[in-house]
Amino acid sequence: MAFRTRCNDYEFLVMSFGLTNAPMTFMDLMNRVFRQYLDMFGIVFIDDILICSSSEDDHINHLRIVLQILKDQQLFAMFSKCEFWLRFIDFFGHTVSSKGIEVDPKKNDAVKSWPRPLSPSYIR
Repeated sequence: MAFRTRCNDYEFLVMSFGLTNAPMTFMDLMNRVFRQYLDMFGIVFIDDILICSSSEDDHINHLRIVLQILKDQQLFAMFSKCEFWLRFIDFFGHTVSSKGIEVDPKKNDAVKSWPRPLSPSYIR
């Protein structure tokens, strides 16, 4: 986000609280920055970047590419919030692993624990 006054140009280094279009704007930025790698080995959702690789060598290469793109675009990742070399990950209610994508078992348990409807009016 940037704006211009008669004195100077200003640009936020961190997204200001209360900007209503901030998530959409940031998502658009991330999609543009990673466009050529989306659905090849990268999935981006707002500030989450998921790198999927079939081998360790590929993963090292993909990680280098993503980190270089972030550096080139002057985008920063907080190291304490990063996770590397995971065999599986819970991502938006799904478990992603080498076996594929499965619904998170906790979500199934939540649905199974719903009370059984006693009549059609309970369903409505």
